[in-house]
Amino acid sequence: MTEYGIVERSIVIDAPADRILPHLTDFHRWVSWSPWEGTDAELKRTYAGTDGTVGASYEWDGNRKAGAGTMTATSIAPDSFDVALAFTRPFKSQSLVHFALEPAGASTNVVWTLKSPKTAMSRIVGLVMNMDKAIGTDLDKGLASLKRVVETA
Repeated sequence: MTEYGIVERSIVIDAPADRILPHLTDFHRWVSWSPWEGTDAELKRTYAGTDGTVGASYEWDGNRKAGAGTMTATSIAPDSFDVALAFTRPFKSQSLVHFALEPAGASTNVVWTLKSPKTAMSRIVGLVMNMDKAIGTDLDKGLASLKRVVETA
């Protein structure tokens, strides 16, 4: 049985789910809120498929800090979005990303979950770095940016 590392963060956004979901399912829009944007001014981006549909993908290739990889939309529903995340640099890894959009009155609680299989490499990295804190900080930053983008749109 595979053991997973899970990092999860949430934020309440003052908007209904149908106003938030397009910012998640259209990878072109990630440039305006993703916590990893800005890590490489020369980042190369490639988009494939139809925005907002299962199978749409976003591939990036950047410097040592940005790394390289692909995100592919695997499931889209009115209250959720799933992505297969594959890094090819600085190390190879496969993760599952899940966004849940839970009604909270007139607002929406957005929960961002990153689920990664524990490998020998992730266990070694985990000895010197708290992955929940490191990745969680990025997820918090991204959710705060998403909130700002959605609420000012």
